[in-house]
Amino acid sequence: MNKNIQRLAEVAGQDERRIIGLMSGTSMDGLDVALCRIKGGGNKTQVALTHFDTIPYTDEVKAEIRKVFAKKEIDFQQLCLLNPWIGQLHGQMVLDCLKRWNLTAADVDLIASHGQTVFHAPKLQHQLAKFSNATLQVGDGDHVAVTTGIITLSDFRQKHIAKGGEGAPLAVYGDYFIFSKEGENRLMLNLGGIANFTYLPANLSASEVFTTDTGPGNTLIDVFARRFFDQPYDVDGAIAARGKVNLELLHILKKDPFFSAPVPKTTGPELFSIDYIRLAQQRSRTTSLTAEDLMATLTRFSAETIAEAVLKVLKPGEIYHVYMSGGGMHNPVLTGSIRELLPNCHFSTSDELGISGDAKEAVLFAVLANEAMVGGTTSFGDRQGVPTVSMGKISFPD
Repeated sequence: MNKNIQRLAEVAGQDERRIIGLMSGTSMDGLDVALCRIKGGGNKTQVALTHFDTIPYTDEVKAEIRKVFAKKEIDFQQLCLLNPWIGQLHGQMVLDCLKRWNLTAADVDLIASHGQTVFHAPKLQHQLAKFSNATLQVGDGDHVAVTTGIITLSDFRQKHIAKGGEGAPLAVYGDYFIFSKEGENRLMLNLGGIANFTYLPANLSASEVFTTDTGPGNTLIDVFARRFFDQPYDVDGAIAARGKVNLELLHILKKDPFFSAPVPKTTGPELFSIDYIRLAQQRSRTTSLTAEDLMATLTRFSAETIAEAVLKVLKPGEIYHVYMSGGGMHNPVLTGSIRELLPNCHFSTSDELGISGDAKEAVLFAVLANEAMVGGTTSFGDRQGVPTVSMGKISFPD
């Protein structure tokens, strides 16, 4: 037997697996690195987050990614070069974390690498009859594995699409396995670049669980924070707090067909871009809006579309607990508006469930890798957006 196959079988047979989850989202802040100790699989999964760090992307890295990010027309050579470059970069970031944590590659069984999304094209968005849903992440798994010397699972989203999903969001699987609680309806709300939530019913029925994007989370706020204030994001919502929401612009922003489409659904910065805002400003005759008022309006836009998506799934008379995660949970203007719009929900963060809200997405990919090793028996039914599927392509270090 090939020694790599033998090692993989040994990992699957262990009582506990040490898995590093890697996540870099559409906000492109950097790489989240979460080392987890995971026991069991399926609804018996037990996760302990032992180490976590976020390694910021340098301005150079961000600039290279933005050359192809969410653009229909690109330099194809740039895309080709990014795939191994990001893989090697992420691998080195893992090694740097292990050194800071006084650990070695031998202390880790697997890496679960999401990669860096550069384009997301669900059929709802591209509208091309002969093509299916599509998505593309760079950061090749072979390069992560060779750089670190650790078996790596990557490219999770392709199997989801192959089985009829849209490739995102994938949080539903990990959320269900580690956060479901009998007797409590939960919504795991991720306030990333694109916002999404997972519905976890109190009856623990896997056939009722689903996850959906709601639209922009931080992506537009971040774009205009960089554009007008030379800041990577609106720290503590301070810029939005100085502005006033423009109702005419807000009304036009919410007109896109995405918001009326049934759940589950997915989207990305390919739709919610600078051009989307420019067109909305032209239609609403708000091109002279101050930068502060624009930031206030964009923040309210995210809050209202998130809240309206949530309201569609709430059942009268039921109590719901919302657990927030992602960078947007640190923006009090955004979260305050969401709380205001959902007065009958109980709010907290995933930290209260034992997983840091900043680390949650990286942890979820570690759980997906664990499920590929020892799970795969939980049936989510045969529903759009939640196929019953095992995800992750395996790369060996030698």
